[in-house]
Amino acid sequence: MLTSSFQSGGHSITLDGFLPEATGRRFPTVIGLHGSGGGHASMAEPARRLAAQGFAVYVLHYFDRTGTTGIADKQTAVRHFPAWGKTLWDAISHIEQQPQVDPSNIGLLGFSLGAYLALSVAAVDSRVKAVVDFFGGLPKEMKFFMRRLCPVLILHGEADATVPVEEAYHLKEVLEKRGIPYEMQIYPGVGHGFSGETWQDASLRTVRFLQKHLVTAG
Repeated sequence: MLTSSFQSGGHSITLDGFLPEATGRRFPTVIGLHGSGGGHASMAEPARRLAAQGFAVYVLHYFDRTGTTGIADKQTAVRHFPAWGKTLWDAISHIEQQPQVDPSNIGLLGFSLGAYLALSVAAVDSRVKAVVDFFGGLPKEMKFFMRRLCPVLILHGEADATVPVEEAYHLKEVLEKRGIPYEMQIYPGVGHGFSGETWQDASLRTVRFLQKHLVTAG
């Protein structure tokens, strides 16, 4: 893992980089966004898995923008959401300039709050070519601001008590109305957060989806 930083809104923002072993080329790139717990460590395993499959992966410490520590409750998330979105926008601008990054193939992967953030930015930023949504959703308010969307992989637990599965179906409806490609897997009896066989299945679906929608320029 390589740690670096960039500036956003006058704050230093940390990025954890997980890069393929190959050198001398540009790679399709994924930006990872943690959930409301601020757990950057939760992104390390999927980041390493994707790096092993030939993706450059950057885990964004977007809480750095607002000095948020610990768990961001709903009130905190609502208050800071616009600033975090701008931080993600700035992160894309920074990352697309890195020599190992193919700027034409950047995707986002988010857990819960991070997935809401990923989808919100993807709805206005054409640089985002694919989104993997782990038990998140698209904020209803985005219907007033949405300019576009990209292919989305929706992964959600049917018994999620934190982010109801209705969020997944709402996103599905938005994508279908706009004719945007998507894949969706709802896991029966599964709550918020995946483990065991569910996690393994979701991980495989993630790799396949990103391989399909983010194609390296070589």
